[in-house]
Order: sequence, then structure tokens, then C-alpha cells
Amino acid sequence: MRLLHTSDWHLGRSFHQQGLLDAQAAFVDHLVATVREEQIDAVLVAGDIFDRALPPVDAVELASEAFARLAATGARLVVTSGNHDSPARLGANAALADAAGVHFRTRWQDVGAPVLLEDAHGPVAVHGLPYLEPDAVRAAWDLPARSHEAALGAAMQRVRSDLAARSGTRSIVLAHAFVARVEDRPEELSSDSERDLSVGGVQVAPAALFDDIDYVALGHLHSPHVLGDHLRYSGAPLAYSFSETSQVKGSWIVDLGAPGTPARTAFLPAPVPRALVTLRGRLEELLTDATLTVHEDSWVQAILTDPLRPDHAMQRLRARFPHAVVLDFQPEGRRPRAGLVTPRVTGRSDLDIALGFVQEVRDLEATTEEELLLQLACDSCRIADDADPIPGAGADRVAG
Repeated sequence: MRLLHTSDWHLGRSFHQQGLLDAQAAFVDHLVATVREEQIDAVLVAGDIFDRALPPVDAVELASEAFARLAATGARLVVTSGNHDSPARLGANAALADAAGVHFRTRWQDVGAPVLLEDAHGPVAVHGLPYLEPDAVRAAWDLPARSHEAALGAAMQRVRSDLAARSGTRSIVLAHAFVARVEDRPEELSSDSERDLSVGGVQVAPAALFDDIDYVALGHLHSPHVLGDHLRYSGAPLAYSFSETSQVKGSWIVDLGAPGTPARTAFLPAPVPRALVTLRGRLEELLTDATLTVHEDSWVQAILTDPLRPDHAMQRLRARFPHAVVLDFQPEGRRPRAGLVTPRVTGRSDLDIALGFVQEVRDLEATTEEELLLQLACDSCRIADDADPIPGAGADRVAG
């Protein structure tokens, strides 16, 4: 049996306020083409189909189109909900979708009831575990602790109880969780675009929970990770933060053989609609360096090192790099501030405080023109404060 493992589509997400729906639609095209060309029997989608519980209409339409097109290839689909999804919305009409070969598993009440597949080597039980919020199942499952380890442990007890009654059946589990081996450093596995799952300070579940399962399709981490031959994260199909710049995005193709034989896997890179790059230097250097031509169509995060903050920096930067989305200032030779500065304001005029603010944030005194504008603004505020009350209005209304 040939499987395709994907997750964390995050349909409807933007990248620094730039829409990504076209790029996500291109990934769906790639996914459908892969299922046809590679003769995939089942597609496993391990959570976070959407970026938020109430996704925009165009994201819902893209998801519906994706599921319909994948089902039209003849492949079966097993889809679980992630921590960004609404289980009720994603799982709506699940019984009807089952008849079309699209199996949504979004309810904790259904944990332990597999989707059954079959190939020349016999049956395969696919257990889809939705994202399990510990508080949601703690009472029902009598969890010994308020943690993801306890919730996943209880879920896997139900999975193993089902598998124990299915002699000779190969097993697949989908789970959306932060899973790590004992020797892993969890902080090195995650990226800036993943939502923290911590509950009471405990968010990581041990990989040992999934021992003896033939293949475990994990979702939540946005980069592909191999925790074991049978235990893998596919990662997200697109980069959703600059912390993911160096990651290769894609999906796993998994060949499940006869009972007792290990699954064989191959990583399939996803198309890259637009590269990410972080550029560092003085503004004029970034605008004139010929070697940076290759990045003119990339998403750009620029770190300017000019001693003084340049005027209209982002506007000038976008003249060369139209997809510049992040701008930071780290002047060369200047030590970063240890924290917020609390200015002294007692005994100072409004204008003096405003001029001090300008000096503080850009290390450059206000020009004469800027000082005149600030003086005008301060005078305008003072005039508004001294205005006569509205005729006929009560004191409470004036004060409000």
C-alpha cells in the first residue's frame, strides 16, 4: 500500500499580511498530481487544515476543492483536526464524507475506531487521532495528569485495544502533537509560526508512546522531522515564518509492505512559490549590490545597519525588493538596549517630551520642520482641552 503523508496546510494564513492562497492552491495542484503519478492509495492529512477555527470563505472553498479532487483520483483520505482547526466545523457531515472515501476524524469520542483499508497483504487499520486538548478529555478518560503525554497515552491505549482484536492487521496512526525523543531538544525542533501547545507547562509527548505502530504520521511541527523509521513529521507545505527559511518543505511517500516488514519512505519536496531571505547591511548597500539581484523576487526580511535610521527606508527598499515585508534596525557598533527606557517627564513641556522621544527612537534630533510640526500638534491638543463644553450637555457627557 502506498501512502502520502502531509499536514499543516494552514489554509487562509497570510505571511506578514501578504495573502498566500494562490501559493496554497499551487500546493494542492502539486498534491493531486503526485497522488495520480505515484499511484497513491491513501492520503494522510495530520491536522491544521486551516489556520484558524473560523477560516475565511476562500480557504474553506480551497479545502473542499482539495478533498474533492484528491478523492476523484481514487485514493482514500484520512483527515484529522489540529490545534488550529475547529473539530466541529472540519468534521461537519463526516458521515456523508465517509461514503465518498474522505474520512474526517475530529472527535475524541471516536478515538479507537479505525478507518479500515485493504491491499494484497491484508487489512490496514488507520487510527486518526485529532488534536487532544488535555482539559477536554481529562474527566472522560480519567487522565492521571493534565498533560499532552497523558492525553495521547490514553488515546493510544484505545488504539492498542482495537489492534489487539485484529490479528495480522498493520497499523497506521495520525496524531497532531509535539512529540520528541528523550535525547531531543524540543526548543530546536519548533519554529516561530507554530502555536504553543503547553498546558500547565507540559506540551511534549514522548516518542515511545507510538512504539510497535507500523507508521505514525505526525503533524504540528512545520519542518520535516524523522523521529524514527516509522515516526515522522511531514511539516508544512510552505514557509510561514523567516525562522523556516532554510527548511525544505514537502510530504512523505510511504510504502507499507507485508506484515512484519518496515515501511519504506521517500521525501517529496513541495514547489517553492517564493523564496525567503534575510538581508543585512546599510540601506545603500542593499539597494546597489549586484549580487543581490537573485533575491529581488523573494520575500525579504531586511536588517539595516546604518548608524542613523534612513528616511523612507521600507519605501526605498521595496523599489528594488517589492516583496520586502520585515524591516529591522540594528545600527552597527551600537549595543542593544537592555530594556524599555522610562523617560523623565516631570517638569518638562509636552514639546520637550516629544522631541526627546524622537531623539530616543532614531538617535537623531528632530529637524526644524519636524519641531514646528510637533509644536503645532501640541498646541492643537491644548486648544482641544481648553475648548468650551458642548452647549446644553451635562457634565458627564462633556467629561466622556
